[in-house]
Amino acid sequence: MRRKKGKNQADSAFNITSAPVRLSTDQSARQRRYFISMMIRTACFILTVLLPSPFRWFALLGAAILPYVAVVMANAGRETVLPGASLLRQKNAEIE
Repeated sequence: MRRKKGKNQADSAFNITSAPVRLSTDQSARQRRYFISMMIRTACFILTVLLPSPFRWFALLGAAILPYVAVVMANAGRETVLPGASLLRQKNAEIE
């Protein structure tokens, strides 16, 4: 015999699109992005040696800036800040 689901049971169902990505999948994706960025940086260093003078400086600039960008992209993962949270409220509470 089947029981009808009550309204409360239907509302408590999880939406699969709101499920977070697995930690291992998230970490491997961030490692892959970091690795690709470092390979581009290596190519910039090689191009610094091979290219003529005006272009050499652009390659060297890319090799110098890319580590910062790669680290920021690799660390941009699972965010712990809740949606709708405001730092201003916390700061105002400290002042009072």
